[in-house]
Amino acid sequence: MIFLLLFQFLYLTNASAEADIYEKIKYYDKRIRPYEKERPTGVRVSYHIPNLDSVDEQAMDYRLSMFLRMRWKDPRLSWGNNTECKLQVHPDVMDKIWIPDLFFSNEKSARIHSMITNNTLLRVSNHGDVYVSIRLSLVLSCHLLLHRFPLDVQCCKIRAESFGYSTQDVVFEWTKIKPLDMASNLTLPQFTLLGSTYKSCTIRYARRGGNYTCLDATFILRRELGYYLIQMYIPSLLIVVLSWLGFWVNVDSTPARTTLGITTVWTISSMSSSENAASSLPKVSYVKAIDIWLMLCLTYVFAALLEFACANYLSRQSEGILYGRKLKARITLIARFSYLLISNTRANKSDIFF
Repeated sequence: MIFLLLFQFLYLTNASAEADIYEKIKYYDKRIRPYEKERPTGVRVSYHIPNLDSVDEQAMDYRLSMFLRMRWKDPRLSWGNNTECKLQVHPDVMDKIWIPDLFFSNEKSARIHSMITNNTLLRVSNHGDVYVSIRLSLVLSCHLLLHRFPLDVQCCKIRAESFGYSTQDVVFEWTKIKPLDMASNLTLPQFTLLGSTYKSCTIRYARRGGNYTCLDATFILRRELGYYLIQMYIPSLLIVVLSWLGFWVNVDSTPARTTLGITTVWTISSMSSSENAASSLPKVSYVKAIDIWLMLCLTYVFAALLEFACANYLSRQSEGILYGRKLKARITLIARFSYLLISNTRANKSDIFF
């Protein structure tokens, strides 16, 4: 019986509070921000990020899901007595009250989840404290620096700004408790999240005039090397070692050493443009770390092939010189024998004549 009376009391209290809020909204002008002629409106912002999806190197962006939470004070929505009380209001009321014009400047696309209903939450306290939580999915640009790929560490930012209000009107600031809350089981396919940082900032647009408040959050991502170690580094290293086997093959075995050298050179050249490494990367103009590795491998296997060509040439030259010396010795011996034979023949003819 006591619980039933308590439930009835709370229900009537909430119903009365909600009626008070809807009554105030009838005379509410959402075009006017709180403290319009007194001071800038302070908006406290926090993110809860349950999912951080894969990073796309070609598109230079990344995907994440987040709960955007904003808090501010609006005296026009205060109601009831001085006892602290918070009331959850239907999200449709958000279209009738003032909301901060927050947007993400590096956003490519965004959507508000609406399964089964719009994933938005609105709470109003009797002192006029407004709390809004919105579930979003964002695709954000991230300029990747691939000089050290695949040993790189990337820093991807998310920047929130005020679209139309300068710092004289609206100021964004991080909440003091967990401003950037990351899920404990957050994982990515190719990256490890090393940490995250956040800071408040001010940006100035010359054409718009004035300074505008902004909030920066940065995710520090380190690429996992396992995939590239198995697909690129170990195979290319084994191919270089395979090219060295030609040093133990007889230099006269021209078909065997030629086939081995050309095959290793062709294989390394194919790996540098294979789908494992090149298809998922943008066509950048600078040299990456994996390009240097593959060029060194190509240099080693080409040097092994070049070594065989030089060794084969020198072998043929040495055989030609040796053959020439033997031929010269034979010709000299034949010439001397012929000279002696002719000399003896002439001497015998002279003896007969006399």
